[in-house]
Amino acid sequence: MIKKLIIGACAIGIVGYLGTAAYIYNYDSKRSERLIASATPKGDAQVRDIFYKRGCEYCHTANADMPFYASFPIAKQLMAHDVKMGYIHFNMQSTMDSLVNGTAAPESDLAKIERVVADQEMPPTRYTAVHWSGSVSAEDRTAILNWAKEQRSKYYVSAGVSPAFENEAVQPLPPQMETDAKKVALGAILYHDKRLSGDNTLACETCHKLDAGGVDGLVTSKGINGQLGPINAPTVFNSIYNIEQFWDGRAHNLQEQAGGPPLNPIEMGSKSWDQIIGKLASDPELTAVFSEVYPQGFTSESITDAIAEFEKTLVTPNSPFDRYLKGDASALTAQQKHGFQLFKENKCDTCHVGKNLGGQSFEMMGLKEDYFAARGNGVAEVDLGRFNFTKFERDRYRFKVPTLRNVDLTAPYLHDGSLDTLKDAVNMMLKFQLETTLPEKDVDDIVEFLKSTTGEYKLEQATKL
Repeated sequence: MIKKLIIGACAIGIVGYLGTAAYIYNYDSKRSERLIASATPKGDAQVRDIFYKRGCEYCHTANADMPFYASFPIAKQLMAHDVKMGYIHFNMQSTMDSLVNGTAAPESDLAKIERVVADQEMPPTRYTAVHWSGSVSAEDRTAILNWAKEQRSKYYVSAGVSPAFENEAVQPLPPQMETDAKKVALGAILYHDKRLSGDNTLACETCHKLDAGGVDGLVTSKGINGQLGPINAPTVFNSIYNIEQFWDGRAHNLQEQAGGPPLNPIEMGSKSWDQIIGKLASDPELTAVFSEVYPQGFTSESITDAIAEFEKTLVTPNSPFDRYLKGDASALTAQQKHGFQLFKENKCDTCHVGKNLGGQSFEMMGLKEDYFAARGNGVAEVDLGRFNFTKFERDRYRFKVPTLRNVDLTAPYLHDGSLDTLKDAVNMMLKFQLETTLPEKDVDDIVEFLKSTTGEYKLEQATKL
């Protein structure tokens, strides 16, 4: 046994030595190829070089060229494990691209990178045991953290945030974006119009109630002919700030999302857009007003455009948490402030990021423990999450991170609606995503903090001409 350990240690040493020289060569040649292919890179050169030189792409992108020693015994096993786990936890391809193109790195990427660098969790010891040139120096860490701060300041800081919170991963809601008032008025009518459903019994508002947190309060929504949908209805409030729509992100924007339910056979159940348009066109007053705004008249594009324009106005500013981030220290109670601190200490803000406290990335359900095995009832098709849309194996069981805004109003929780209380949801996330537990008082404090995200919405939009 001792002999095997000695041989193994020697092998790692030889691999590390050879790997260092080979890595430098591979890095230089690969980097040159990238620079030539992309002309002059526009991103932060120092940070780009750190990520490339330290081999971050090996474990956190899908198609990195591995060094030759990746096929050696011991190194092969170590690297295979690192690549599998690293890619499951974090895909940084978009960030690598941004460092070449000079564009914004994803907000959720910044939070993850910032956290592991600040806590010195990356790279892990098992990685540097093989990749001797993979260590990150204090100078490297400072450069990365400064880059993340600059990215956040340039692209993501909300107007009015207190200087003390400018570099927080979470931000207050910004002022409402500009919209076309006439389109908004039409969209409000259509959002409440049951003629979009096959039997004239359901509207968008049926499952996304504006007086109930933007949800229907059901485990899964009830569609046409009493059919039950497979998944919990997410809130419509603040959805304009999601990177993509639906739990699996299959709709890229609000207009695409608005076009889904009307033709879904177990949701609103219309047979076609022609059927919907025929019913709307039989209303002369609506037709006249609609044609003033959309000269082309009723089409699937104009109908969904109007609904999307209305949904842009469904934002809930001025929550106690927003006021706190803008400098009102009295907006939160002492318990809520402690809950916010615990929220950050337990890394909740690495996924629930930005102005929407979520909606910026797709994360695996049960990152540390098998949620579905513990839940029971097997794994349904809907439990496959984003995989159903992308067909990428990495996306199996991965879902869009839900917003935490107004979360006190949107029970039951999770994509399957399996948890009835916020306290249950917090405990579940601690266990299955973080593999930890907290004292009951701390959980209660986090729950009280989450209640502080409930904002304001004035139900004043017109629903008829």
